[in-house]
Amino acid sequence: MACPVQFLCRGLRTVGLVLLYYVFSIGITFYNKWLMKGFHYPLFMTLVHVVMIFSLSAVTRWLLQCWTGKPRVVLSWTLYFRKVAPTALATALDIGLSNWSLLFITISLYTMTKSTAVLFILFFSLLFKLEEPNPFLILVVPLISGGLFMFTFESTQFNLEGFVMVLVASFIGGIRWTLTQVLMQKAELGLHNPIDAMYHLQPLMFLGLLPLFLFNEGLSLSTSEKLFRVSELAPLLYSLSVLSVGGILAFGLGFSEFLLVSRTSSLTLSISGIFKEICTLLLAAWLMGDKMSALNWLGFVVCLSGISLHVGLKAYYSKNKAPSLRPLSSKSPELELPLLRHGAERGEDSAADEEEEQEIVLH
Repeated sequence: MACPVQFLCRGLRTVGLVLLYYVFSIGITFYNKWLMKGFHYPLFMTLVHVVMIFSLSAVTRWLLQCWTGKPRVVLSWTLYFRKVAPTALATALDIGLSNWSLLFITISLYTMTKSTAVLFILFFSLLFKLEEPNPFLILVVPLISGGLFMFTFESTQFNLEGFVMVLVASFIGGIRWTLTQVLMQKAELGLHNPIDAMYHLQPLMFLGLLPLFLFNEGLSLSTSEKLFRVSELAPLLYSLSVLSVGGILAFGLGFSEFLLVSRTSSLTLSISGIFKEICTLLLAAWLMGDKMSALNWLGFVVCLSGISLHVGLKAYYSKNKAPSLRPLSSKSPELELPLLRHGAERGEDSAADEEEEQEIVLH
């Protein structure tokens, strides 16, 4: 039995990881909205973020290789295009459309609509037989969809174009996270480590977004005085530095999510995500002046109730049934990395908790 000091240290570590996740997640949402007010090139911004994430992932891989003395995984071209390409394309479209929608809608509507991605994740998980259906889904689906309808009904700041964009992004996000779960749990690929996964995803994400960027923003950006037609060096350096900040936030968000899962559990990330939505909406109303009626707030509560029910049911079924997905091997060398190693520190935890920690969360 663990002593009180160990429980305290574990609790403080969990709180620290959750706060780190909040900083990057909420920070990048408000950063993107702030940037879109004066820089109307969301696809170009996303491409810059992709390049930054790839660069930071490559540096981190090199540091980990120096630390462990083990070579990092590098997929063959055949496996790369067959296995990684679908996930990369779905991820690129999800992130690109999400950032694009911030040109038109408020943070409140964006946050609310993106939270419904759990519906699409659930749909594709059932379609690919990653989860088993249960009778309580007849409550989860109406609660989430009904809450979204109430939130958008007669909203004074509703924009149809932006709403459709973020809703399509949520749909693609369901595909994205389902494919990500399959990708990272295939032992033969060796992409268990989030750094390796991010490193392999970024190049194909860039190629997937590039045609859409050239078609929608290429000509306009090439004649913009913010970058290519700049007359002074200072504004150019300012634009590049501001865009780089977003890339750092995006890298930190991806890594903090997986770090939180690996050191705690997928349930912790799911519950943290619910409170994050509440914090985001409150900050949007306070800092950005987003206006929401009583009906909108009621819709948000109804939607969160559906999401909370889904999270609770998933936790219940995962503890009472064998996992539907093949867990990662505890002997995998990727789990011996300093950033992901938790078996020795958590040897006193139950076997159920260990299985849950190896789950890749569909968030």
